[in-house]
Formats: sequence, C-alpha cells, structure tokens
Amino acid sequence: MTLTVEPATGFTTGLYIDGAWSKAEESFDDTNPATGELLVKVASASVSDVDRAVVAARRALEGAWAQTPGAARGALLNRLADLVERDAAELARLEALDVGKPVGQPGMLDIPNAVATFRHFAGWADKIQGTTIPTAGYLGMAPTHSYTVREPVGVIGAIVPWNTPLMIAAWKLGPALAAGNTIVVKPPEDAPLSILHLGALIDEAGFPAGVVNIVPGLGEIAGAALVAHAGVDKISFTGSPEVGRQIQKSAADTFKRVTLELGGKTPQIVCEDADVEAAINGIAMGLFFNQGEVCAAGTRILVHRSHYDTVVEALAQAADAQVLGDPFDESTTMGALINAEQLQRVLGYIEKGTAEGARLVAGGTSPDIPGFFVRPTIFADVDNASTIAQEEIFGPVGAVIPFDTVEEAIEIANATEYGLAATIWTQNVSLAHTLASKVRAGAVWVNGWAAIDPALPWGGMKSSGIGRELGWAGIVANTEEKVVTIVL
Repeated sequence: MTLTVEPATGFTTGLYIDGAWSKAEESFDDTNPATGELLVKVASASVSDVDRAVVAARRALEGAWAQTPGAARGALLNRLADLVERDAAELARLEALDVGKPVGQPGMLDIPNAVATFRHFAGWADKIQGTTIPTAGYLGMAPTHSYTVREPVGVIGAIVPWNTPLMIAAWKLGPALAAGNTIVVKPPEDAPLSILHLGALIDEAGFPAGVVNIVPGLGEIAGAALVAHAGVDKISFTGSPEVGRQIQKSAADTFKRVTLELGGKTPQIVCEDADVEAAINGIAMGLFFNQGEVCAAGTRILVHRSHYDTVVEALAQAADAQVLGDPFDESTTMGALINAEQLQRVLGYIEKGTAEGARLVAGGTSPDIPGFFVRPTIFADVDNASTIAQEEIFGPVGAVIPFDTVEEAIEIANATEYGLAATIWTQNVSLAHTLASKVRAGAVWVNGWAAIDPALPWGGMKSSGIGRELGWAGIVANTEEKVVTIVL
C-alpha cells in the first residue's frame, strides 16, 4: 500500500512483517494536526496480521538471529544509526507533519537522541555478561562451579506513543535488539509516519527478516492483540496510566513481563537561592516544548514565595510570546495538539482550573485558526489538590504554586499519584542533594529540564510506571538471568 504525503515524496504506509511490506484489509486516517486535514490513509493491522508478525518474530528468534553474535548485532545497530542520521531532515519533516510540533524540535532532540540510543546499545551488544558465584558445594559431597548468563527475554511487543514516536521507538528497539530479542512494534495511530520510515531504514540496514516487524493499527485491535498474544514474551508500553492498567491486567493472563512508562505531573521547584532568570527559561521550556505533550512536562511550578510574583509574571509573558502556527514556519515556536479530542481535553482542564478558583494569567483559549491549537496557559494561586495540579493534562498548561519552606515544597511535590521526574532550581549543592533524595521521582534534574541520555535509566515511580528503559537497566529489562551449576 503506497500513498504519498506530498507529490514529491513517495511513502509506504503498509505493514512490515517478516522483512517485507504488505497491505492490510482495512486502513485508518492519519490527520495533520496543524490543518485538521487528511495526510494519508495507513494500513490498519488486524488480529491475524499481528499474529503473522509475532510468528515471524518467533521464527527469527529461534533461527538466524539466535546465531548472530553480539558484535554483529552491534554493527547492525550502528548501521541503523547512520541511516537515521542520514535521513534526519526527512524524519524531522514527517514528525512535524504527523505530530504538529515545530520541525526544529525533532531535529534538535528526538532524532539526535534516537541516533545516540542506537549507537549506545550497539556498544552494549557484545558486552552483556554474567557472573561466577562461589558456593559451599553440592550437598557437602562435591565442589561446584556456578555462573549466570543473560539471555534474551524473547519476542517483545513495543507499543509507542504519539508525542515523540521515533525517539521512544528507538528507546525500545535499541536495548531489545542489542540483547538479542526480536520485536513487533505497534506505532501510534495518530503519528505512525516516522516509525514507518524507520522500518524502511531497518530493512536497508540489513536486519534479518522477522527480527523487527511493524504493525500500524488501532489500539483496541492491533495493540490489544499484541498484548494478548501467547507468543509475545514481554510488552513495553509508553502511554497513559489508564491503558497501562489494562495492559498489566491482560499481560497477567500469559505471565508476560511488562515495562510501563505511564506519564507524570513533574514538579519544578524554584528554591529561595535559585538563579531565577535561568529557572524561568528552563521552566518555560518544560512547559511549552512539544506543546506540553511530554510525559515529563514540568507543569507544576513550585516557587518560593520570595520569587513568586516575579516567576508568575515572567511565565505569563513567556506564554504570551509563543507564536502558534505552521510547524514549518521558522517563526513558529509552538505547534498544534495532536487531534481534536486532545484539544477539547486541554480546554476542559482550563475550564476546570478557572472553576476551581485558580487565577488565569495567560492564555486559556483556542485561536480561531485551522488545526488543533490552544494558547499556552498559566494559572497562578493554584491549590495542589485541584484537578489541574493533580491530573496529567498533556498540553501547555502550567500551575504555579507558592511555598514558604523546603519541607513544604517536598510535601507538595510528592502529593500526587505520579512520580516520573522532577526539576530543582537551586545554587546550593547540599540543598540539591537533599531535595533529590526526598522527591519521589524516577529522574531528578537540578538546574535544567529533561537532561536525558541513552546511558541513563528512564522510568517512573507510583502511577508513572513499572521498570526502566535505557542504560544498563535497559539491558537488564530485556534479558532473563539464567544460573548454571556444574557439580565437579
């Protein structure tokens, strides 16, 4: 099934199964968020299509891929990184079209991070080691030699979100492939294009047939089939807590392993001794990057009362200064929300914020232009128990909350069901370490927002998820430890 995104660019929007592209009986519409118009129709995988992909992945796992040494897997990942880097401009274009974000953002973060992720795990592929363990021997009768090895989990189902699809696909593919697993990727139905292009690059890189399979489709059909399939050994999912709970329940039926990254409500804490100007710039990035459609978006801004009025005013000015519009216009600083449903969701939260007594100081409306745009919004005097302070909005809506003491800031920061990330703004090294130890979050950044790297583990606490991706933790999450004991 070959369609075009624009006349000059042919684009394959089919299924990539067992090393070949194929059609599907059904398709779904992929819409341009910046215009509301149809981009392309994309193949919609059926339950039988997902089954074909899983069977192909199992066959590859037990066939040629099992005999591929780590050094060769690393070479393939490095080749894939080179191809992603070569096609960086096209991948950025596809993400801007599909997600609605300004084209400079994937070029600055998403694509370089994907390249770095593939290269990082290429380096791990031939270095996954076990250990030798001394024991007291066998029943007091003979000595033993015991050791462990790390083996692939098996066939992994990867379900990718629509906000940063290429980067998070790389987060799932890199460690899984380095460890010798095979994988079936379900791209997001709202933004599948960059992952489909990645499929073409995987094919060009020379991965054996069936090692990576890509099945675009609807969550309730293709995603559910992947989670329920008895031939899948693990699900790696990034998305909402609601869907994560459903996946965990379904995975229990077949005792699948799961890695779940389920969003957040990141606090940004501005301490009394903070560099306020630097904090304001960092907070604005954490609020407005990718239209606030970021799992670690710093939407709860906790400010020491001595800086409160200054920060509120500066954030209001930063919000008003954002330029909404065409993702390919160089003057655009903020793009569109992903779809009409998300726009209405964000506007609904803005209404709740006003109704619950927060003070609206910027934004709060949708501009009268085509596409799914919302003006960046800042609320002041927010009660941390209110809806906009507790629920993940996934839009450019900030809630500013004052505090008087460090203890109060910690209490507010932790008073949420989420625990993905936190940012601390302070020039006091001792205070930075103290706060970092007491804030319950999987990642704590000091004097910066989103300091992510493929070498660093990523994942959350509480309702923000289970398990870790990236770094050595990503290898551990994609392997099973086996112990071997030899009676000598």
